[in-house]
Amino acid sequence: MIARLSKRPFFVILMGLACVAMIIPSVHALMLEDFAVSRAFLYSALLFFVLTLFVGFATANYQVGALRGYLVSLVAAFLVLPLLMAVPMYESVARMSFVEAWFEAVSSFTTTGATLYDNPRQLPPSVHLWRALMGWLGGLLMWVAAISIFAPLNIGGFEVRALRGGSASSQSLTQIGRVTDPSARLVRFGAKLIPLYTALTALLWLGLIAVGEVPFVALCHAMSVLSTSGISPVGGIVFSSGGFLGELIIAGFFVFALSRVAFSRGLAGQELNPLHKDSEFQMGLALIGILAMVLFLRHGLFAFDEGANNDITIGLRAMWGALFTIASFLTTTGFESADWTATRQWSGLGTPGLMLVGLSLIGGGVATTAGGIKLLRVYALWKHGQREVERLVHPSSVGGAGAAARQIRRQGAQIAWIFFMLFVISIAAVMVLLALTGVQFETALVLSVAALSTTGPLAALGAETPISYAGIPDLAKIVLVFTMALGRLEALAIIALLNPEFWRR
Repeated sequence: MIARLSKRPFFVILMGLACVAMIIPSVHALMLEDFAVSRAFLYSALLFFVLTLFVGFATANYQVGALRGYLVSLVAAFLVLPLLMAVPMYESVARMSFVEAWFEAVSSFTTTGATLYDNPRQLPPSVHLWRALMGWLGGLLMWVAAISIFAPLNIGGFEVRALRGGSASSQSLTQIGRVTDPSARLVRFGAKLIPLYTALTALLWLGLIAVGEVPFVALCHAMSVLSTSGISPVGGIVFSSGGFLGELIIAGFFVFALSRVAFSRGLAGQELNPLHKDSEFQMGLALIGILAMVLFLRHGLFAFDEGANNDITIGLRAMWGALFTIASFLTTTGFESADWTATRQWSGLGTPGLMLVGLSLIGGGVATTAGGIKLLRVYALWKHGQREVERLVHPSSVGGAGAAARQIRRQGAQIAWIFFMLFVISIAAVMVLLALTGVQFETALVLSVAALSTTGPLAALGAETPISYAGIPDLAKIVLVFTMALGRLEALAIIALLNPEFWRR
């Protein structure tokens, strides 16, 4: 059965999975006796399941053996598939236009987490569940697609290590990806990653329930943390009942967004080092620790100097609020700690939102659900800069640490710099498009970074005053829809589709 389904076009399979997923909020609404919402999801599931069957029969003899077909399916998945997912929301929520429903669906499925509804009570609980479920499915799709599709094509961050003249493991990965049937890769890696992804979500869900969280809210937060979507039915972790222990448990699961070694060590044939020796994980911990300490000293020195409040308890709360929020935005989750306010109130100083914007730009690890530039690319640029400084002091020195380290400092840093420039140019282009729709400069900057880095909650904390997505024009929302899809797939994947050599047999 699975072998026969794997021969169908990838997009058709995704359509069928989306239809099956609509049953979950339908049953949830039925349990809450919200029959109108339940019928909206059930009828949408039946309608699109019939449509999926027709498309499946029409493409029964259509075979896509090349990776380019699956890459095109991913592009369609993040732009076209949300059109189907938006229909039950459009039917369930009064006064919601279809453009707004499409925005919510794309935002959820790309794990961005931006929402047009600042008050969570404006949406039914089953719609909140659907948004969190879409984000969870989008994160699962990226887990499987990164190893099955991006790795053989040397995009999505894998290009930093898997370049010409690179290590033997990276070259063998590329060669295996070219000769292996992509559908077989999807089935093989999906069979390993889907149970793990589900088990981790269930473990986090049970952990949050154990510390006093409401089961429904805990489930939505668990799915949002694993997918780094930052979707919450209560407006964020600040309003949850889990408290400090809930945040501590969530912080432990951020590791899966910092490095793929945490869940797929050796799966792609590349990473054989343990987690504590992984370069992405080390850089992520270093950034979190350094920035949290800088914030602590910035606020702490001012507080002690002014004699505002020297209570050590408030200082520890401020330190934890900084640690959690920095880690959350570095992984592009966007959850704000309940003690983040204590960090600001301790000294009375405002915390610069530009720091959170920079963290979202950096993003998490390669082949994870996190967005942004990715830690591996930043690490390559850091090592290249470090080597250049060494050469200024000792021009005749020879860089060591092995062939893999030399490749990251040379070709890896070069391609990382190219991607960084493409990312910056994309931000500028999106800002111009948003400005043409009437959005102000600072708002356009924050929204562009939030969409490209898939960190929707950044709009509430990145600017001097919170930005509401509901206040922007419909044309700006459409611009952000395409920007979120671009941020999820990355510019190199789009450029690969535009390359004529990519389409030649």
